[in-house]
Formats: sequence, structure tokens, C-alpha cells
Amino acid sequence: MMSIDAHIAVVLGAVLLDLVLGDPRALPHPVVGIGELISALEGPLRRMVPNVRLAGVLLLVITVGVSYALAASFVYAAYLLAPAAGFVVSLYLAWVSLAARSLHLESAKVVQALQSGDLPAARLALSYIVGRETAELDEPEIIRGAVETVAENTGDGVIAPLFYLLLGGPALAIAYKAVNTLDSMVGYKNERFIEFGWASARFDDLANYVPARLTGLLMVLAAPLCGLNGGGAWRILRRDGRNHSSPNSGFPEAAAAGALGVRLGGANRYFGKIIEKPTIGDPLLPLSRESYAGVVRLMYGSEALLVAGWLAALALVGGI
Repeated sequence: MMSIDAHIAVVLGAVLLDLVLGDPRALPHPVVGIGELISALEGPLRRMVPNVRLAGVLLLVITVGVSYALAASFVYAAYLLAPAAGFVVSLYLAWVSLAARSLHLESAKVVQALQSGDLPAARLALSYIVGRETAELDEPEIIRGAVETVAENTGDGVIAPLFYLLLGGPALAIAYKAVNTLDSMVGYKNERFIEFGWASARFDDLANYVPARLTGLLMVLAAPLCGLNGGGAWRILRRDGRNHSSPNSGFPEAAAAGALGVRLGGANRYFGKIIEKPTIGDPLLPLSRESYAGVVRLMYGSEALLVAGWLAALALVGGI
């Protein structure tokens, strides 16, 4: 079993590697393997289990169970080989579970295109990180998409995996990534997945319930440290945190909107149809490139506060 000192070193090392290097795409990646497992299981489960919803439940159980078991087994076997090997494997699994740097880099491509005056390139870059249609968006709407994406994914791409890493080590963080990957692959409300992906979508909601609300609170605390409006973040979090079709995504988006003094939500186009979503926040300031820069600071500030709070809690209970 990993000692508390090794656990601290793994967490801090993983956060640092993610901040400096981002996602190690050139190396074998557990999330790629999880995606391949999901794809391989879908057909056989649909054929073998007549009840489509039950087949989806089995997909969830098998995928998350296998992901956790393999990650825990790799760590255990590596520690049996040598403590240094166990540390390296733990560090790698923890590193690939985090996505702050990647979220920053991918969303920054949108703003970089806007800075170059290339609106079509900005729309294209945004289309890679959002589900809405982007071909006709103007600059403020492009910025809104980027801000909403960073705010929402601060919850499920940064704080949630870090939360589970702190709570249960690399294996639990990888299990969370399996849940997240299941939702992104089969958690759609279309004819193909509405029943098959039901369990994955609901379990993703459950897994993100605490992290999403924690993200909102962290953003409130981080806002004044990032030169943003902490009072506004708290007010909009309380007022608009549930103004979202997702039971979780509204909390980080509301805190970010309040901190930035902008309005998020509203009309989006999906498959040629305009969908009106509830608005979040008040339009005290226009959506601008400064809004994007602010939400990125908020993402990093929230991550730093979670790590600092965890270390302080360990110190209080004598863990350090």
C-alpha cells in the first residue's frame, strides 16, 4: 500500500507534470484503452442481453471494474518489483487522469484564431471542444462557447479527477476517467444510446455530484485571488447553479459567470435546430477575450486551492 508521503509526492508530481507538459499523447494512454474496451463491448452486450438498458448497466460495471482493477494491479505489481517502479507507475496513472493543461491549450486555439482575425479558424477550433454548431457564430458567441467549455470542464476534467485522486489514489482516478469516457461515448439521448447509455449517463451524474459543487465553491474562493469578483461568483452560484439541463454543469458555469460578470447560456444550434437554454449570470460586462483569460485563471486557481486545502487538512490531522 502506498504511504501517505508517497501519495503526496504522486499528487504533487502529477499536477506539476500536467501543468508543464499536458497530456502525454505520444505515450500509451489509459483513456484510449478504455475507449477501445467500450467499443469492443457494445456489440457483444447488445447481442447477448435482450434488455438494452441491462446491457448498458453491464457495460458500465465491466468497464469501470476492469479499469479500476487493471490500474490497481499495475500499481501493486510495480511496487512488488521495486518501490521506485511503483512510484513511477502511480505517477503516470495520476498524471494522465488530469487535464488542466490540455483544456487550456485546446481552448486557447479558439482565442488565438480570434486574435489573428481569422473568424472561420476560431469557429473550427471551437467546434472541436463543443457540441453545438459553430459555423455562423460571431466573436462574442465564440467566446461564450470557449468560456462555458472551460468552466464546465474545470469540474469534470480537472477538479473531479483530482478529487478522486486525492481520495483514493491513481486507481480511483482512472475509474473516474472510465465513467467520464463512458458518458462521452454512450451517454447520448438519441435513438441508439438513450437506453444503452442510460446507466453510464446517470452514474456520471452521480460521480460528478460532489466535485461539481466543490468546483463552484473553489471558484468562489479563487475568484478574488485571480482578480475576479468573489461576491458575484457566490451570488450567481446560489441563484443560477441549477439553470442547466445537467444536474452538475451549472454549478461551475454559474460561479464562473458571476466571477467574470458575464451571462452564459442562451440559444445554441444543434443539428440545424435552435435550442434555448436557461441563462446563467448577468451581462455586467461583455463577453471578450478577457473573459476567456479570466476563466482560465479561475481553473488554475481552483485546482491550486484544492491541492492546498488537501495538504492543509493532512497537516491538521498529522499526516505530514
